Amino acid sequence: MREDIFENLQHEIYDRCQKQTNEFGIGCYYHIIAVVKNAQILAEKYGADKEVVMIAAWLHDIASITDYSLYELHHIHGAEMAHRILKEYGYDDKKISLVQKCIRNHRGSISSEKTSLEELCVADADAISHFDSVPSLLYLAYVQKSMGIEEGKTFVKDKLTRSFQKLSAASKKHYQDKFEKVMEVLG
Repeated sequence: MREDIFENLQHEIYDRCQKQTNEFGIGCYYHIIAVVKNAQILAEKYGADKEVVMIAAWLHDIASITDYSLYELHHIHGAEMAHRILKEYGYDDKKISLVQKCIRNHRGSISSEKTSLEELCVADADAISHFDSVPSLLYLAYVQKSMGIEEGKTFVKDKLTRSFQKLSAASKKHYQDKFEKVMEVLG
């Protein structure tokens, strides 16, 4: 495992999340940490290349936190940015290619075939990460969108339900209990 890459990527992502130009604010950093954590869990569960999965998890939203105008195609721009960053580390070309595929195919809102376990892990980790950042979703609903109590609760529950539905069948089984508990708390 290339610990130097993980440590440097964590600092790089944290720094980019703190910049005034990051429209998502520091909350995005906590989302990315949750994606990394869940990606590692899923890589171990499914026998995927943990190093590739974790690097892709750190970089999956790099384009949108760097420049909001890239958001709609952040999966494409992020894959290009990852290539440049990882080349600077002298990272293996085949693994860079796999990291790029993970980033290109991580979005649940865009239907794309996952052809590797690594892609599946990153996409599922991105979807399930919302369950680790419920306070951020509540903040989004109540503070940023100025929703009332019931409207905000419905907004968050709907978001979490959509995220859960994006999971692969195996990951749905793995996270079913977590889904039910969070939904029970939200009422």
